[in-house]
Amino acid sequence: MSGNKFDAPAGISPLDQEKVLARPHPRKEGPLKVTGQATYAYEYSAEPELQGAAYGYLVGAGVARGQVKSIDTGAAEAMPGVLLVLTHGNMPQQGESETPVPQEDGATPQMPDPEVDYYHQAVAFVVAETFEQARAAAEALVIEYADQTPEGDYVLAEVMEDAEKAGSDEESKDQRVGDFAGAFGRADVQLDVTYTTPDQSHAMLEPHASLAVWDEAGEALTLYTSNQMVHWVQRGVAKTLQLQPSDVRIVSRYIGGGFGSKLMFYGDAVLSAVAARKLGRPVKCALTRPQIFNHTSHRPATIQRIRLGTDGDGRIHAIGHDSYSGNLPGGSAETASHQTKLLYAGENRLIRQRLSELHLPPGGSMRAPGEAVGMLALECAVDELAEKLEMDPIELRVLNDIGYDPEKGPQRPFSSRRLVDCLQRGAEAFGWERRSAQPGSVRDGEWLVGLGVASAFRSNQVKPSGATVRLEKGGKVTVETQMTDIGTGSYTILGQTAAEMLGVRLEDVEVRLGDSDFPKSSGSGGSWGANSAGTGVYYAADELRSKIAKAAGYDPKKAVFKDGEVWEDNKCTLLGVVAAKAPEPLEATVNATFGDLDKQYAQASFGAHFCEVGVHRVTGEIRVRRMLSVAAAGRIFNPVTARSQCLGGMTMGIGAALMEELHVDDHLGLFINHDLAEYHVPVHADIPDLDVIFLEELDDKSSPLKGKGVGELGICGVGAAVANAVYNASGVRIRNYPLTVDKVLAGWAEQAALQARAGD
Repeated sequence: MSGNKFDAPAGISPLDQEKVLARPHPRKEGPLKVTGQATYAYEYSAEPELQGAAYGYLVGAGVARGQVKSIDTGAAEAMPGVLLVLTHGNMPQQGESETPVPQEDGATPQMPDPEVDYYHQAVAFVVAETFEQARAAAEALVIEYADQTPEGDYVLAEVMEDAEKAGSDEESKDQRVGDFAGAFGRADVQLDVTYTTPDQSHAMLEPHASLAVWDEAGEALTLYTSNQMVHWVQRGVAKTLQLQPSDVRIVSRYIGGGFGSKLMFYGDAVLSAVAARKLGRPVKCALTRPQIFNHTSHRPATIQRIRLGTDGDGRIHAIGHDSYSGNLPGGSAETASHQTKLLYAGENRLIRQRLSELHLPPGGSMRAPGEAVGMLALECAVDELAEKLEMDPIELRVLNDIGYDPEKGPQRPFSSRRLVDCLQRGAEAFGWERRSAQPGSVRDGEWLVGLGVASAFRSNQVKPSGATVRLEKGGKVTVETQMTDIGTGSYTILGQTAAEMLGVRLEDVEVRLGDSDFPKSSGSGGSWGANSAGTGVYYAADELRSKIAKAAGYDPKKAVFKDGEVWEDNKCTLLGVVAAKAPEPLEATVNATFGDLDKQYAQASFGAHFCEVGVHRVTGEIRVRRMLSVAAAGRIFNPVTARSQCLGGMTMGIGAALMEELHVDDHLGLFINHDLAEYHVPVHADIPDLDVIFLEELDDKSSPLKGKGVGELGICGVGAAVANAVYNASGVRIRNYPLTVDKVLAGWAEQAALQARAGD
């Protein structure tokens, strides 16, 4: 490591003591949340400048493509309490965007013109003294459209023939190694299958919400908003409103879930800010649940063709994965074949991503974008291949394990890879030896019982991240960073990191997050948050250690921090005493960066999922009876929060397998089941006792903390384990997700018909 740049494998550090880090701790912010004291974006009101906030209500387009011909606002403006009606006719000039899809930190203009690109795109914004008045006035608007909605632009299967390459970035570019066509043609055993996954919604608990307030001059904006990436939204809002980023302050201290949807910002943020500036008073807006489904982003549907060719012993020599998805013009693809580039051996490879133009609402990142749905297909295909080979599915996966990047070769080994250990440890703990290879052969009363397995894979990423760590006069420690906590445990993990470095108790560390006035951080996304933000805290704390040691008159290289004291040999001083005597505050601010270790080493987290299901032999009802996940993700910073992340991922994976599906109205171009009554997610009755095992592992090429991402690993492969168990129980192989009762019954009916014909 050089300076604050992580560019060489990590050596021994104070973190390796693991007195606080890697120990189980409850969430630092937990008491605030369960007692209602954690303030979310829509709830700020204590500050004097936020008194008397007006309420905004977003009006979404009633067509998927076309133009707003006219908006009659007269009746709405005359209604009680109405303060303002914004339309494209009175919106100020905004920064331009080449695509209607929100970008990372680019301009996302709202209502810049009368054009409509997707259903529930903002076409009006009504502001009133109360929410009810704003909603009533919104319903009084009379809007006429020039509807140009063509049929056929909303179904992926109907436009995939026109698909183009998804992009040139590492995840999107084609992988061509060896002679795939020749090797597949010569293979002793061939598998050629196509799986489909539907559009899915994030469906987080807290809606997208924003509260905007300007200074008296109307030049500087403070935006309280529910967003995962403080620096992205700061730059993006600034570009949209044509401001300098320094004139935009973002506050996002507590976030009630995001799953990727809150990586970007939407109409609630921009329109609240515009309205607040026009009115000279605070304005807030929370999107309604139906608007969240269509106005914000979703996980796009995929069509995936997988081809596997092996020799008679089961060694894969040809592996092909073609993934198709769609998005609005300028949008990105769902990179569902990414994991196939790294997960299994095979010297002949053809892996491609293709993107079609679809005029549904914007597609974007949702928990484990790419891998979550890619492994729904790949890990079921591996299961099908094992059956063709008459091999145990775990044996097949172990046989085709590989210690290096299959494309780059041995010169790019994995930084750490314990996939085989996860499979074998899980098999032992779950009782895999009791599995019957014959589908439908195990019964428990009226239930058919089956077991399924799938590998887990999620690429490991890191991002530059800054932090300030300060020693307060009383000996307490304060951590400040833009990093957010979307329910993942950031407050606790960053506190643990600082506590370990400075030799204090976790309760003696105050962590402040989610404010653009703090040092720029990685933000929450891509499973890079804890590892990256923790690296920023590590370097800041390391620099602060030197300052404290010098202030105490000790040699920084010999200083030891423990029990709230700094030591050199047999001398020690309380940290509070050092801080009290220091002529100036003892603090350190750094911006940690990363070198090219991710280029030298393939980096990923690995795991294995095991599932037991029951399928009712008459009704076809599917019940998950038990599940186990085994994960290897470097140092586990906090087993409590990491386990929680895995349990959440497993729950989402069960939902993706059995029920989650946005239904597309292919005439109107919208998701018709746009609420939590009709978009089905798992409830308590759907989820049995789940178990998680973490394998001990340190990855010194990942970060100074020697950990890797775990937040998204928990969902990757879960649905495939469920699907494989359903097949083992019922004998019905369903390749179009979700696995619903009607598909099980149809499979049985088809089997019965085949048997009848064979009997004739």
